[in-house]
Amino acid sequence: MGSFCHLPCVQHPTQPQTRPGGATMSYSPDDTVMDDSFDENGLLSVFPETLATKIRRDATFVTLEAGDVLFSAGDTIRYTYFPLAPTVISLIIELDDNRRVEAASIGKEGAIGGIVSCGDLPAFTRAEVQVGGRAVRIALDALEDLKLKSRFLREIYCRYADYLLAQVMQSVACNAFHPIEARAARWLLTARDRAGDSLALTQEALASLLGVQRTTVNAAAKQLQSEGLIEYRRGKVEIRDVDKLRERTCNCYGRVERHRAAVLGDAEASWISDCAE
Repeated sequence: MGSFCHLPCVQHPTQPQTRPGGATMSYSPDDTVMDDSFDENGLLSVFPETLATKIRRDATFVTLEAGDVLFSAGDTIRYTYFPLAPTVISLIIELDDNRRVEAASIGKEGAIGGIVSCGDLPAFTRAEVQVGGRAVRIALDALEDLKLKSRFLREIYCRYADYLLAQVMQSVACNAFHPIEARAARWLLTARDRAGDSLALTQEALASLLGVQRTTVNAAAKQLQSEGLIEYRRGKVEIRDVDKLRERTCNCYGRVERHRAAVLGDAEASWISDCAE
């Protein structure tokens, strides 16, 4: 499991930050960088400026690696993470027999940690980074204080929680009824929306997320590759034909995306201006 590199956004150290493993991480910790980062996340980008300014005071950059665990089932959640591309984080259900399956995933469109619950409550799932990248992190206590004072923050949290729940419920149906090729195509399309056409992902990792054997995913990947939809090699997937990949997926992908658009909309959505402060 990788380790976190916490990058303060408002401090100006004379030396670059260093991971425990020895790799040096350089960055530009000025206010302009933080402003740009807010534009890179679907939730942060629509925050009213007064609210965004308050959040920037406590926000921190975090660099995440594939395999990092933000929290496990039973842990008290302390932070909310707003991923920036290409970061993808999975909410994973782990059974007593060590089998596991992904319930939902989060990328640049959203946030993870304390979204559904109110306050420092124990987590029900494991939050594990699948595709590494940066995120904006803020202490949950600070966000909860802001939520009490901000109608906008309460509204967007409720709407985003609704979208997350839709993901979970659709995944239940998808895992129960749809063939593995369609499920794999759905996962790859969703990841592509957040991370781009090139995904650092092993077949073993994808099998674990889909709750199947690696041999099953291997066969599905070979089929999709033979059709020219993807190219899978050396722990990396390249999306070659997005339109055909959409044709191979089930309607679960479209249903979830349409629901996200319906409940969250975009920067011009009427509910945003109604709740803005």
